Amino acid sequence: MNEQATEALARELVALHDEPHEVAPFSERYADLDPEAGYRAAARLHAARLARGWQPVGRKIGFTNRTIWKRYGVYEPMWGTVYDRTLIRAQGNRANVPLAGLVQPRIEPELCCRLKAPPPRTDDPERLLAAIEWIAHSVEIVQCHHPAWKVRIADCTADNGLHGRLIVGTSVPVAELGDLAARLPALEVTLSRAGQAVDHGIGANVLDSPLNALAFLVEVLAKQPDAPPLAAGEIITTGTLTDAHPVAPGETWSTSLSGLPLAGLTIDFS
Repeated sequence: MNEQATEALARELVALHDEPHEVAPFSERYADLDPEAGYRAAARLHAARLARGWQPVGRKIGFTNRTIWKRYGVYEPMWGTVYDRTLIRAQGNRANVPLAGLVQPRIEPELCCRLKAPPPRTDDPERLLAAIEWIAHSVEIVQCHHPAWKVRIADCTADNGLHGRLIVGTSVPVAELGDLAARLPALEVTLSRAGQAVDHGIGANVLDSPLNALAFLVEVLAKQPDAPPLAAGEIITTGTLTDAHPVAPGETWSTSLSGLPLAGLTIDFS
């Protein structure tokens, strides 16, 4: 996609987030829009946010759950930026989450981590864990500006990985979690609405282990020299363990986990 088209898409993205609404997929309207061109447009959205005082605090990784690829027609992961204005830290593992400004929001139970060092370019789980300070249960609220969530991967890379909000629960230092690499694939989560179970997922849904999602992010960033490299202190959320489910103001959703000593979250939407 040429520079003129990339700039036009970037202007549309900024306007779309200023006045949220549904639009036809970008991939139907911008010739030659591929994932890399989407990332270039997203970088301009990112620059506009930085100019307005937004502060990046980490990254989200999306579409790491292979069990939902066919449902959405997206067959590879992607990433976006998490900001101080989209991050919510749960208090007592409960949070009120406003949905204003989000289009077709959906809830995703995930696992996140905080980096203590830039992770190496490797698929060795122990080397990846050595770069992580703590892990926590998190819930991401994703959004989609295209009708009925009909997207292609390039639509997602352009729109900051469909990121809306990230709610982070109580963290546990990696040093306190023995044999973590082996335990992560067996992690289980149940997602409930108003106390009724809606979905169930496991760590292995996320590229066989959430650590593999981090390895993916390191690898893809190595191929994007203009993207900010990962740094100590960043919070990385690794992708949904279940399908993504629509949420609405007035609803209360909750999660419970087993396999690791991580507390579930209760989310009140307003």
